[in-house]
Amino acid sequence: MSANMNNDEQPTLLTPPKGIKSLDKTLELFFEDGTLLIQGLDPESWSDALIPWDERVQRHRASAHDYRIVLAKLLRAGYSIEDHARAYEPCALALSQRHEPYDHQAGAIQAWKDAGMRAVVVLPTGSGKTFVAQLAMEEAGRSTMVIVPTIDLLNQWSGILEKAFDQEIGLLGGGYHEIKHITVSTYDSACLHMDRLGDRFGLLIFDEVHHLPGELYQQAALASIAPYRLGLTATYERSDGKEKVLDKLVGNVAFRKSIKELSGHVLADYQVHTLEVPMTEEDQQSYEKAREHYRGFVSSKGIRMSSVDGWKRFLAETSRSEEGREAFKAYHTQKKLALVHQAKLDRLYELCNQHHDDLVLIFTNDNDSVYEISERMLSPAITHQTPIKERKEILERFNEGSYRTIVTSKVLNEGVDVPEARVAIILSGSGSVREHVQRLGRILRRSEDKKAILYELVTVNTVETYVSQRRREHDAYQ
Repeated sequence: MSANMNNDEQPTLLTPPKGIKSLDKTLELFFEDGTLLIQGLDPESWSDALIPWDERVQRHRASAHDYRIVLAKLLRAGYSIEDHARAYEPCALALSQRHEPYDHQAGAIQAWKDAGMRAVVVLPTGSGKTFVAQLAMEEAGRSTMVIVPTIDLLNQWSGILEKAFDQEIGLLGGGYHEIKHITVSTYDSACLHMDRLGDRFGLLIFDEVHHLPGELYQQAALASIAPYRLGLTATYERSDGKEKVLDKLVGNVAFRKSIKELSGHVLADYQVHTLEVPMTEEDQQSYEKAREHYRGFVSSKGIRMSSVDGWKRFLAETSRSEEGREAFKAYHTQKKLALVHQAKLDRLYELCNQHHDDLVLIFTNDNDSVYEISERMLSPAITHQTPIKERKEILERFNEGSYRTIVTSKVLNEGVDVPEARVAIILSGSGSVREHVQRLGRILRRSEDKKAILYELVTVNTVETYVSQRRREHDAYQ
């Protein structure tokens, strides 16, 4: 008997569908350490790559992820099955306060259902992905685990779901290990514990599902038998192309709407202004001197920084000599000056004065710049070092208008609800399209007469011009 069942529980008995000749033989199916064990299947008469023979335990074993496929295959072969693996049960999940979904939300749920309730939905930040998840939970009527990337989102989702379904929500992560019919987990905790909890949930919802293809995080999907799965994201594509793995782990993209399609009625109208900012003469000279030093070293070593192994070779060469270490310092100097310099800071302060009545988010690429701007402007800063309680208090005061600006680096790129923010200023950032779209998404929550504005400050005649062009390769900026 499975360790996940009480002694008085009976396994679910499944029989072949009508029209399939029964073999008059009953197999037993168990969940074990993130896998499925099949007892009673004859190794001499059964050969299938999906359900291979495990010599160690003298039974057939399959991936928990393939639970639904394994059941279908065995039943079609004519076997009856005593299913000890399924520890989840149907449960009535009814929203305590219903409202009519927007057309894109209703369309997303219908597409998910049409895809067999295993699919990815791509919707912009602020378009109500959380409500789509609630509708999916109500539709599935099964114990559900929602998996999120951060502790902030763990707390945010649990609060929303507790109110939506009027019941206590389980938490896994951030020091909690409380499993309930509805449980919210971080990706880190889900991949650590799914080999023991993978039989407990019939529906998995992956928020910010673009994180799932990570080598470790995939375990959160592979070790679960959940037949129903929903992936949610505003930024599906990954720079490494691994989003293709999601077809297997969750399902294909069944529904997609862009920022452009929803702006003005579901999302706020918005404008994007790219402002080119020249350096001061002093900063320009320092930049050119450092860049010449760095590029000279790269050229002397025959390194092509655009090649696959360019960065790796550069790091290796700079660690071998004093000349190399000086070149590495020069690289950082020219990069820092391209991203943040005095003229850029002056332009930032001008924009903040221009929007002194608006709630403004300021994004930079590094924490040093965050703290410098925070100190100069007497504005609160949020980085990965900011304690959760302090971060929550800052965001609450910002949303209520007590704080007019927040300075941050990458930590607010995703999963933070700041509905009142109207202006975002990107002082510096990476070349990632995802990061740029996420930052735009922070100010697109719709409200009456709201027109959002994104400013991007770009240093002219530097590599940042190219970086800016790369990160704007998205239809939201066309």
